[in-house]
Amino acid sequence: MFKIETFTLGPLQTNCYLLTEETGTRAFVVDPGMGPKRLIDRIRERGLTLEAIVLTHAHFDHMGGVDEVRRAFGCPVYLHDAEADWLTDARKNGSARWSDVTEPLTTEPAEFALSEGQRLELIGHTFSVLHTPGHSPGSVSLHCGGHLISGDVLFRQSVGRSDLPGGKERDLYDSIRLKLYKLDPSVRVYPGHGPQTTIGYEMANNPFVPA
Repeated sequence: MFKIETFTLGPLQTNCYLLTEETGTRAFVVDPGMGPKRLIDRIRERGLTLEAIVLTHAHFDHMGGVDEVRRAFGCPVYLHDAEADWLTDARKNGSARWSDVTEPLTTEPAEFALSEGQRLELIGHTFSVLHTPGHSPGSVSLHCGGHLISGDVLFRQSVGRSDLPGGKERDLYDSIRLKLYKLDPSVRVYPGHGPQTTIGYEMANNPFVPA
C-alpha cells in the first residue's frame, strides 16, 4: 500500500510520520515536530514530492517544524477547525507555557480544515479522518486500511493527557471506545509518542480504557 517512516523529533520525542507511495515519489508528513532537519533531508534525498502536512493536533511539539517543512516544499497544511487559531497563538499551542523546553512558537494558519468523516485523497490512497477530541478539542486520527495514526489520543498501554487546556477526560475515553475500538483489532496504531501498538492489543491491555 504505502510506506511509513518514523522520525522522533524535538525535546518531547514526538513521532513524526513520513508516508510515501509503495512505488512512486508522492509523500505527505504527519506532525512535523521541532528540529525537522532529518526529515527534510530524507525527503530531498529520496526526491519525494510532498503533497501535504497533516496535523493530528496543534500542540507545539507536533507543529514545531511546520514552517521549515512548508517553506522547503511549498505544501499545504491540514488541521481541524477547533484549533485553527492555535498555530498563530503561542499560548494556545502551549509553547508559551513551556519556556524550559522551547521559545514561543507560531506559524501561518493551515490552508485546509479537517473534519469528522472527511476523506483525504493523498499519495493515491484514501485516508479517513476521525475527530477524536479529549487530549485537545481538535485532535484527529487518520485511518487507512490496516493503519491508524492516532496522535496523542491512544498510546501503547496508555492514553493522552486530558489535563491541558481544552482537554476533557470523558471525551478522550469516548473517542477511544466509540471510534478507535470500533476498528478492526489488527489495525496497527502509530501514536504521537512511544512505540507502535494495535487496536486489539489496547482493547485487551490498556489499563485506562479497557474494551
